[in-house]
Amino acid sequence: MPRTGSAPTLLFHLYCLATRLIAPLAYHSVSRKLAAHGIEETRQRERLGHASLPRPNAPLIWFHAASVGESLSVLTLITRMGARLGRAEFLITSGTATSANLIAKRLPPRTRHQFAPLDAPRPVGRFLRHWRPTAGVFVESELWPLMLVRGRAAGVPLALLNARLSEKSVRAWRKRPATARFVLDQFNLLLAQNRATADNLLAMGADPSRVAVGGNLKSTSAPLPVDDDTLMQARANLGRRPVWIASSTHVGEEAVVLAAHRALLADHPDLCLVLIPRHPDRGDEVAALITGAGLTQARRSTGGQIDEQTQVYLADTLGETGTWYALSPIVFLGGSLKPIGGHNPFEPAQAGAAVITGPHVSNFAETYQPLIATGGAIEVSVAPALAGAVALWLEQPDQLQAATQAAGAFVEGQQSALDGIIDRLCADLGLEDGNA
Repeated sequence: MPRTGSAPTLLFHLYCLATRLIAPLAYHSVSRKLAAHGIEETRQRERLGHASLPRPNAPLIWFHAASVGESLSVLTLITRMGARLGRAEFLITSGTATSANLIAKRLPPRTRHQFAPLDAPRPVGRFLRHWRPTAGVFVESELWPLMLVRGRAAGVPLALLNARLSEKSVRAWRKRPATARFVLDQFNLLLAQNRATADNLLAMGADPSRVAVGGNLKSTSAPLPVDDDTLMQARANLGRRPVWIASSTHVGEEAVVLAAHRALLADHPDLCLVLIPRHPDRGDEVAALITGAGLTQARRSTGGQIDEQTQVYLADTLGETGTWYALSPIVFLGGSLKPIGGHNPFEPAQAGAAVITGPHVSNFAETYQPLIATGGAIEVSVAPALAGAVALWLEQPDQLQAATQAAGAFVEGQQSALDGIIDRLCADLGLEDGNA
């Protein structure tokens, strides 16, 4: 139960009123986005709390995640929890069409997906009345006040898992200490990715007895899927050509990657770059950058194949990153040359790659620091340094092997944390095989 004195604030009541008033406008916006991705109307209405699936006649553990990365990070956890809790069923909610499409391909046993209700009184009420969760687990930074308060009021024990909050978010909550304390008090357990996040939660008013450091859940995720037919075709097309990967790149980063690749071609004229933008809908924009850099390309989304003339292969599709990682042990991971916060280095490391990163990795600071220290990753900030890092591993296979082994060992060292996370969730949320 919330601590004595932790009560709804005026700001919370105003939030409830505001969300009630703007819910129709918000639904108009989100339903249009879902429709643009081919999501049918029945499923769009899940955002209003109208379920499109029946509730199973069993204990139901609800996981809520924001989007793709957060959703996929819990799939291995759900699989392992399902093996321990033989009666339990699972529900994943998220907000984007991309997350729904990828989750659908990788759903664990006894699991279903729904779009999350808007954080407004009526959608949340409909959702809770239909699904009646046995427990709720919110992933990373999903602090939706109404969803949490209404869930707790309905008797749903709640946990915040893999907690990660931006400095901007922390500053905003600390300006509203009574409301922050009230919202955080809805959780039975707050498992932070790292000590810094745990300290931020405490500074925001979280109950110290409920806060713990649980590690980064993404380190325990299953490896990305690989399409063997696509991989074999790409390898056949490449032949003996060397190849490197630039993955999850953002605006402003492709220019640096392409400049590095141009420099590398001087000494490695048959080198191929597989370029994977973080958002495939930027494909036209990135294709224009490749042409502007004077490089030849083939484009995955239009059916293009690598041939002997292809200097850059633009992999502007979803759900195939694991296949491309299997092509090369050298991966530059984007979102790091610009102040975006970096992306998940566990995925390329699990695929057997060593990692090159930019300096802006605040989302994974606790991960990159030891990964770099052990030699599994290299940090760069400009095109010449990126080219130098790739050239080093192309030309010094012993050093590349040492780097990939270091990255793999780092990931293996994180895997043992998963059982501890499950133990803590089961204990703090009252989940035992007799009741879940």
